[in-house]
Amino acid sequence: MRRVLLAAALLMAAGGVAGLDLQGHRGARGLLPENTLPAFARALAIGVTTLELDAAITRDGVVVVSHDATLNPDITRGPGGGWITRGDLAIHALTWQELQSYDVGRIRPQTAYAQRFPEQRPVDGSRIPRLAEVFELAHRAGNNSVRFNIETKISPEQSRLTASPEVFARTLIGLIRSENLESRVTIQSFDWRTLQVVQREAPRIATVYLTAQQPWLDNIRAHDVSSPWTAGLHVGNHGRSVPRMVKAAGAAAWSPHFGDLTRGQLREARQLGLKVIVWTVNDEADIARMIDWGVDGIISDYPDRLRRLAAGRGLALPPATPVAP
Repeated sequence: MRRVLLAAALLMAAGGVAGLDLQGHRGARGLLPENTLPAFARALAIGVTTLELDAAITRDGVVVVSHDATLNPDITRGPGGGWITRGDLAIHALTWQELQSYDVGRIRPQTAYAQRFPEQRPVDGSRIPRLAEVFELAHRAGNNSVRFNIETKISPEQSRLTASPEVFARTLIGLIRSENLESRVTIQSFDWRTLQVVQREAPRIATVYLTAQQPWLDNIRAHDVSSPWTAGLHVGNHGRSVPRMVKAAGAAAWSPHFGDLTRGQLREARQLGLKVIVWTVNDEADIARMIDWGVDGIISDYPDRLRRLAAGRGLALPPATPVAP
């Protein structure tokens, strides 16, 4: 009981919500262009515990915020204002200056992506930001408690598109240390190799192990003899229990797709001492169910919905800190 109370006190001291971490996915993707400064500013103005975002590294070693290792034709326009047509322009092959010629301020019309997010308001002229700019945005907002959940966008199946796991992790660690933010950052990934580097070389930075067992993404590969994503671990060697596998990897937290999680797995994760943060939960009924189950955190494209439902259940809320992007 004493340890539970201490954990709750630490969460509250850090500006968090005991028992519920409200995370704005890619800032606030349902409302404004993903992973842009306007989206992060909107999340801060709504009031979240954590800004969830994705990291990539340019050719000249700048850590930037992008969900994809390559420029995404669904959200990217070139220097002339036209939509790019290639999907193989790797961020790691571009310098920071070259990257600034691309506009990521709206979704390409008539795409499946546009149909998924009809409420997203465009902000033309938005660029892929440096991670340091996101840190600075929170500082300008006067928010010294918001956390940053940073995903390493790296794949063992597309190694040519990014730096190696070691270089990727060390570059990210170096920036976090230079900003003195080790206590306010978690690093998450589907590619557990980067997380192993973080645990060895920067133990003050907490790691979060992402998992998915969906038709469109499966990094566990339970039906195969091994998985290239999980740093040599396999669920078959851990009683076919994903929480036990994650615990064996040395995790501080487990982040499954919310559709994969069962109440039994949640109980097991609790018994193992793991925090459980589910992704990406947008439907209000699903958000409500996850809150009622008692997960530790919820990642959502709509932090406004998440905050409203948390408030309706009487949960304490993180501060809202408006700031100009």
